[in-house]
Amino acid sequence: MRPLLATLALFGVTAVWGWTFVVVRDAVAIYGVMAFLALRFLIAATASGAVWGRHLRRDTLRIGLAIGAVLAAGYLFQTWGLRYTTATNSGLITGLFVVFAPIADRLLFRSRMTPWAWLATALSLVGMTLLTGRLPTNLALGDFLTLGCAVAFGIHIALLSRVARDHDPRALGTAQMVGIAAIFLILWPLTEPLEAPPRAVWPALIITGLVASALAYFVQTAAQRHLSTARTAVILTTEPLFAGIFGYLLAGERLTPLQLVGACLILVAVVSSELIPAISSRPAGKAG
Repeated sequence: MRPLLATLALFGVTAVWGWTFVVVRDAVAIYGVMAFLALRFLIAATASGAVWGRHLRRDTLRIGLAIGAVLAAGYLFQTWGLRYTTATNSGLITGLFVVFAPIADRLLFRSRMTPWAWLATALSLVGMTLLTGRLPTNLALGDFLTLGCAVAFGIHIALLSRVARDHDPRALGTAQMVGIAAIFLILWPLTEPLEAPPRAVWPALIITGLVASALAYFVQTAAQRHLSTARTAVILTTEPLFAGIFGYLLAGERLTPLQLVGACLILVAVVSSELIPAISSRPAGKAG
């Protein structure tokens, strides 16, 4: 996969992730959140295991299951939150995982936070206040749950950065899918009736299970062999933008002028938290 193809493929994955905010919101409006997540990740785990299961080792499975639990919490908060907020708000607030990742790294591993990370955090809080019309301490239920998703995803990134280099990415990704599926399959009968999904929900399950989970992780892994970390991060930060575009086109969601300002501040916070440190640390005289 050459750099140009890798870039286009990663943009495609990010667009799919942005699109699925609308897809998932419509699905959980008529089907249980836990049931949807259990079936989505059962599909993802089955597909990943069939393709990459042979690479699994016991230590990778153990680490993947643990990290997958954090990722499962993020998906639970995100999907639950989509019942009570718009796809646009969900996408933008979820994108704050890029801001929370260095904070989690600081709290868990005492890593130093750059001034840019603190600035991005401040911008994101102001942007979220304008976007939701509420202070972060008084968010509506859906936005509050989605904020929990962003925190969980940020913690997941901090944890993954500590162990990823020691494990086969295909195996580690598969282990996480297995762990997430197991958690939701256990919680499903404890929280919701064991009911088959309506016919209208199956397209969302197939799209999110195969394309947005199993295939997306494969494409991201393959693409990052040819792209720098900074370039990859900047591409992934377009997910909130795609969520807003699809929310506008498919769900008829509209933002007020003040909300647009908040959305722009969040996007600036998300992009600057990755792009500016990368540029600042680039050796002088070295072209991109």
